[in-house]
Amino acid sequence: MASFLEALMLISFGLSWPINAINAWKARTAKGTSPAFLALITFGYVAGIAAKFVGNNINWVLGVYLFNLAALVVNDLIYLRNCRLDAQAQ
Repeated sequence: MASFLEALMLISFGLSWPINAINAWKARTAKGTSPAFLALITFGYVAGIAAKFVGNNINWVLGVYLFNLAALVVNDLIYLRNCRLDAQAQ
């Protein structure tokens, strides 16, 4: 049950990342995006993945962590693209 609840929390967060990526892609600007926030969330996912390995609790929930981390990396790449677009616009 604990793994199910952990996965439910991760899925809830994980669904927001593709939505954020789409909105950021359409906005074509990095304004309003916090790189510190993205870095902190990335750190949190990496810590969660590390906890799975350190605690020898590798199960299907790890896949949800990895999906979320991948979606966050996409957001990071879009942020970098939008920074470049902002610099070109100036």
